[in-house]
Amino acid sequence: MKYLVLFAVLAVVYAVWRAQRRASAPRQGNTQRPSIAPPQDMVRCAHCGVHLPRGDAVPGGAHMYCSTAHRDRGPA
Repeated sequence: MKYLVLFAVLAVVYAVWRAQRRASAPRQGNTQRPSIAPPQDMVRCAHCGVHLPRGDAVPGGAHMYCSTAHRDRGPA
């Protein structure tokens, strides 16, 4: 029985000590998060079929391409 009481006292002391440590620790969670680029539409290369973000695609008439070489070759 005395071991149970000792364990309970130690658990309470540990919980109080941990709460005080958390309260005094500098808050790093409130720092500004790095900005994440907004999502972009995905387009399909008319020549090879690979999907890529619209910002990286090479326009060619009515189609989009993954590179200038595929744009020059035209649709498959």
